[in-house]
Amino acid sequence: MANNQELYDARLKRVENAVLLNEPEAGDRIPIVPVFQAFPVYYAQERTSVKYTIKDLLEDYKKTAEVYDVFYEHFKPDLGWDPILFFPTQYMESCGITWFRWPGKHFDDTMTMYQYIEGDYMKGDEYHEATRDLTKFMMNKWMPRSFANLQGMAKLDFRNAMWFGHMGEMAAFADPEVIETLDALKRTGQILLDWFIYLGEYQGRMKEKFGMPPLCAGFAYAPFDMIGDSMRGTTEILMDMHDRPDELLAMIDVVTENAIADTIAGCSGKAVPYVYYWLHKGVDDFMSNEQFGKFYWPSLRKYIEGVVDAGLTPVIYVEGAYNSRLEFLKEVPRGKCVFNFEYTDMAAAKKALGGHSCIAGNVKAFTLSYGSKEDTVNEVKQLIDTCAPGGGYILDTGTMVDDAKVENIEAMFETVETYGRK
Repeated sequence: MANNQELYDARLKRVENAVLLNEPEAGDRIPIVPVFQAFPVYYAQERTSVKYTIKDLLEDYKKTAEVYDVFYEHFKPDLGWDPILFFPTQYMESCGITWFRWPGKHFDDTMTMYQYIEGDYMKGDEYHEATRDLTKFMMNKWMPRSFANLQGMAKLDFRNAMWFGHMGEMAAFADPEVIETLDALKRTGQILLDWFIYLGEYQGRMKEKFGMPPLCAGFAYAPFDMIGDSMRGTTEILMDMHDRPDELLAMIDVVTENAIADTIAGCSGKAVPYVYYWLHKGVDDFMSNEQFGKFYWPSLRKYIEGVVDAGLTPVIYVEGAYNSRLEFLKEVPRGKCVFNFEYTDMAAAKKALGGHSCIAGNVKAFTLSYGSKEDTVNEVKQLIDTCAPGGGYILDTGTMVDDAKVENIEAMFETVETYGRK
């Protein structure tokens, strides 16, 4: 019987084999790497004596180890999540984050995950200001708007600190509002540092206890989405393509360069080479192919290629449908990326990308939550029949899984173990 180090190595090799567009080795199977969010909590509640709620785990992240241990004792994906999606309530309280809502503070349902609230944290007439000096803009405007307890950031500015300019810059640190902000930053920083250490420790536990490699080295986002998600909001950035296209493109260029450098620095040398890109606003329904080819794809492609050149492997989680975008995706380096689809037609994806890029997906959330075990088995078999021939396929869920039927998740794993074997 294989020990946990051998299981760890075998799982990594199985995934990497698919990334390289190969079929499973003789006697082996296709990889399975489902994207879970709150499902481990639901599973533990239904099948064990561990009855924590989502609210419990957000308020005390150290309880997540117990829940995830229960999950990994039973389910064996080839790459696994650490509890990174359970953001600590203490951090959100301490900085006064304005764009999250969570159980226990904003709503009563203890089994509802936190909710993200978009807003225009950069105004339309501020593009030039942000592009000219993004660091100053983030410090003086974006952060005070995004975090209620960090209002003092608006009073700090180091651009003119050379020579005796430092006197005025340093004097700002005596301002009561700045002092309050620094105290909040210290508290928040310690909470986050402790949490990051905990996540690293749990990744070590995954390896030693379960032979489970971590899902990824880090997260990434399309530059268009980085601006749209956290600065402008969906409606505003889609209008900006018409109202201020040149300013938007200039901002995208700045964000792209920073993202490439930061991702390479943050993800290189980790246990796995996978960088998970979460794509939000490039879906078929949000913009035309012409707009996609002008505003969304060039910067994302540059970002992907920069990460590939650094020896990392982008895993691009294509949320929504990309049925009209598949030809664009063929422009990335061959055999270096994974495209993970939510609603895209998998037969079309296989036809377009087979032999070029590994594809992953997309057992439907509806099937897992509301379908029968037989429905799940049939859907998994159909995906394997469609996507596995010729190699380069990883079975995954279409979306993050929360309250799915346990028997359906079990059926998904069991079908891959039997029907997905070479």
